[in-house]
Amino acid sequence: MSRNRYVLVTVDVEAQPARAREEHVKRLVWGEHVNGRAGIREMCTIADDVGGKLVHFVDACGVYLHGEPFAEAVQWMVRAGHDVQLHSHSEFLPDSFWTEHGFATRPRLLNQYDEAKAAFTLQYFSEYLAGITGERIRAFRAGSFRWNWGTLKAQGGLGIPLSFNNTMRGLVDGVCPYAEPVQRPFEWSNGVIEVPITERRFPTRGDNVWWGRLAFPSNNRHRDPHWRVLWPYTLGRRIEVLVILLHSWSLLYWDENGHAVYRDDKRLEDFRKLMKKLAKDYDIITTADFLDLHARGKIKTTHTVDLSLAEMKAQKGKKK
Repeated sequence: MSRNRYVLVTVDVEAQPARAREEHVKRLVWGEHVNGRAGIREMCTIADDVGGKLVHFVDACGVYLHGEPFAEAVQWMVRAGHDVQLHSHSEFLPDSFWTEHGFATRPRLLNQYDEAKAAFTLQYFSEYLAGITGERIRAFRAGSFRWNWGTLKAQGGLGIPLSFNNTMRGLVDGVCPYAEPVQRPFEWSNGVIEVPITERRFPTRGDNVWWGRLAFPSNNRHRDPHWRVLWPYTLGRRIEVLVILLHSWSLLYWDENGHAVYRDDKRLEDFRKLMKKLAKDYDIITTADFLDLHARGKIKTTHTVDLSLAEMKAQKGKKK
C-alpha cells in the first residue's frame, strides 16, 4: 500500500584513482578486501531485504577508463534489478580522450566546461552507458555535483528527464552555479525535472550557514549524522520525496593513505538499520517509478525555474 511518501536511495558508483592503490573496481565497487567484503552486492541485498531497489549513479567515465571489470559490475546491477543512471567524473579522463574528440584538455572540471564540451560529454557518456545497460538513461548526477548551464541544457536536448544535482551545500562550496533552497522536486524551464538531494539548514556562529546533507555514512565532524538529518522526516513532516546519498565505498573505511579498506561490518549493519527505518515510513522507489508517479500526479513539481538563472551565475563566477 502506497504511503504517498517516497525515497530514492542513490549510490554514486565510482572507482576513482586516489581511493585505492590497485584493483580499483574490486576494492571500490565490489568492496572486496583480504579480510572481508562490503560493496554493491551487500548494499543491493540489504535493499532487496526490505523490498526496495537502489538507484546507482554509475561513473561512466570510470567505466570507460577501467573497461570490462567495471562494465561487468554495471551489468550485474542491471541483472539484479537495480536502477543504473548516469554519473560522470570526467576530470579523470586522459588528455588523449579530449584530443581525439577535438576538445582542449583544459578545463578539466565539468562545471567549467563551455556549452559544446558539456553537451558532448553528456551525449557521449549517456550513449556509452546505455550501450552497456541496454536501457535508456533517465537521470544524471554530475560528479561532485559539478554541473553548469551547459550540462542542464544538454539534458533537455538529449531527453534525460531527471536531474539529481540541486544542493545548497554545493552552491555554498562553489561547485555549481545555482541552487534552489527547497526540498521538493521542481522543473527547469527546458522541461528537466530537478530532484533535490535532501538537506537541512543548520545555523552556525556568525553569518555562516551549514547545510546538513542526508548522506551515509554520517560524519560528526561535518555535523550532519544521517539520523539527525532524517529525524524530522520520520515524525510526520510532509516531505513527499527524500533523496539519500551514498557511494559504492560507503560501507568501507579510509586508511592512513586515504585508500578504502574493509575493517568490520558496523557500517553494513548501520545501513541495514537505515533501510529498515526508511521502509517503515516511505516507499523506496527508482527513477522509473518516479517518472510514473509524476505522470500519474502522485509526485508533483512545485514550481518552474528559468534556466537562465544558472547561465547568468555561471558567467558571473566564470574562472579565467
